[in-house]
Amino acid sequence: MDMENSTLITLAWELFESGMGKTHIAQKLQKDRETIRIWLRGIESVGLLPFLEQYEQAKKGERTKRKIHGQVKRWIWDIREREYDCCGQKVQYFLKKEHNISLSISLIYEILNEKFVIKSKWKKGTVVIGPVPKAEKSREIVQMDTVDFGDIFAFTAIDIVARDADVFIAPNLTSHQGHKFLDFCMPRRFDGYVNLIQTDGGPEFKEEFSDHVLEYCDKRRVSRAYKKNEQSFIESFNRTVRKECLGWQKYRVDQLDECQTLVETFLERYHYHRPHLSLRMQPPLTKYK
Repeated sequence: MDMENSTLITLAWELFESGMGKTHIAQKLQKDRETIRIWLRGIESVGLLPFLEQYEQAKKGERTKRKIHGQVKRWIWDIREREYDCCGQKVQYFLKKEHNISLSISLIYEILNEKFVIKSKWKKGTVVIGPVPKAEKSREIVQMDTVDFGDIFAFTAIDIVARDADVFIAPNLTSHQGHKFLDFCMPRRFDGYVNLIQTDGGPEFKEEFSDHVLEYCDKRRVSRAYKKNEQSFIESFNRTVRKECLGWQKYRVDQLDECQTLVETFLERYHYHRPHLSLRMQPPLTKYK
């Protein structure tokens, strides 16, 4: 058996027992998270030493390449296209939910690579966490922002823990529209009150917005200029709105109602159908809560 892998498996188990999460273990050992998950699941099932013995025996023989039925491949490709070029974890979620088929993430990406060009979104060591206040439960922090769609604008908000979100289409970027956005989204989406609301320093979040924001929160925080990572949750949601709803095109003022209708349909799908990685592959809301 490769001594390096034996050491890595043992170290992975020791880190897991110390309370470290699987994602951090994978980053520390420079292994795929799915590999770490398989190791830990095997050790939990039979124990460390028996698992190392099984692992050694498995490595001795030549592994037969698993054959995947063509229909399963087509389902995987269809899910990828239907769910707006979603990641392998979400393909895995829908494959299990819709067809009761369980495949590893690595195998799903192998199948996706047969048809699509898959580019990694992340590079090791490049993720930087800024001084954003931390939240441990829902309704502690809501981030807000705006997106330019030509002659109309989308006011957006997201709870950084629960990941439920809201969108309000407005004809201009004024503090009056910012106030209307508060009155629109806070009661219907965020239970009317949260601990902290964070925005950037745009004019739409000044004057009238500032006069009324404390009606809906204990504190208000303005993110620092040129520190995009401080608004990372809402920036990510904004990209989802563009990718899966309104796109990158420009809209006219007379299309405002049409766009709000599109947004409402998107929000229904986002909250009840679309799984979220940070929520263990569950949608932010369920209709049965």
